Amino acid sequence: MLSIEEILSVGCEEDFARAALELFAFQARECAPYREYLSLMGLDPSRVERVEQIPFLPIALFRSHKVYCGPHEPEIVFTSSSTGGDEPSRHHMAFEQDYRETFRRAFSLFYPGRWSIYALLPNYLQREGSSLVYMVDCLVRTGGGGFWLDDVAQMIEQIGRDPRPKIVLGVSYALWEMAERHQVRMGPGVVVMETGGMKGRREELPREEFHRLLCKAFGVDRIASEYGMAELSSQAYSSGDGIFRAPPWMRVLIRDAADPLSMLGVGRSGGVNIIDLANRYSCAFIQTDDLGRAHPDGSFEILGRADKSVIRGCNLLVER
Repeated sequence: MLSIEEILSVGCEEDFARAALELFAFQARECAPYREYLSLMGLDPSRVERVEQIPFLPIALFRSHKVYCGPHEPEIVFTSSSTGGDEPSRHHMAFEQDYRETFRRAFSLFYPGRWSIYALLPNYLQREGSSLVYMVDCLVRTGGGGFWLDDVAQMIEQIGRDPRPKIVLGVSYALWEMAERHQVRMGPGVVVMETGGMKGRREELPREEFHRLLCKAFGVDRIASEYGMAELSSQAYSSGDGIFRAPPWMRVLIRDAADPLSMLGVGRSGGVNIIDLANRYSCAFIQTDDLGRAHPDGSFEILGRADKSVIRGCNLLVER
């Protein structure tokens, strides 16, 4: 099995392909839900010789099955938010340190140095098991800042006194409410970053319109974004315009929405598949419920969610 350091040190495409194939062979053998899924597809893992041949596990399986193949009981389990009474996803992680190393390395690639993070994550703080809260808490302990629920005015005052580079990070509806209730112009050195998620609290606006609203309210040129989920160990970041870039050990591919086993070329819209090599002891090959578009330089956009995502695609184990 590859060490987490070997995974996070992946460089060229050849290294990535070698690591992905080694990880696939291990998970196809040791991860029971993935092994059963491949069997139901009629796929022989020994015949997979290229990354393009690796099947992606529907993300819904993280709700219905224990997607795990670690050497011992997991040290930590992250859970997704559940809406409409759905069963939350559970991501069992063998080594807590793997997650810490992964998000710290990814964050430092896009935001080097020490940053104070001021987090508006009310719906995440009100439940247990959030990987986002875990990540931000660790980053706050390293750089500074903190979590805020109601006293946003005090947070704004603290931001004004903080001499370090700062990130105001929040779920979409919390940033919107902050923009409406407080007259605040972010000074130089402040990045406003949204993590998505109206969570049914506000109307859904097109990303471009929502970002214009926030830019006008906060006096910034652009809105940054973070893309992650409970089922992943890694995050991608956008410095603006909704264009995300992933760390070297993570890849985004676009599948045909009508044929989940068929991949599309760059510039075309479809379902988002993710290879996250840092998912060492769960599944590194995930068919998400997001829609997106990839670009020639490896960057990507998220265009929204697919309708009826829980039952779409090739969810063989879910449908049984």
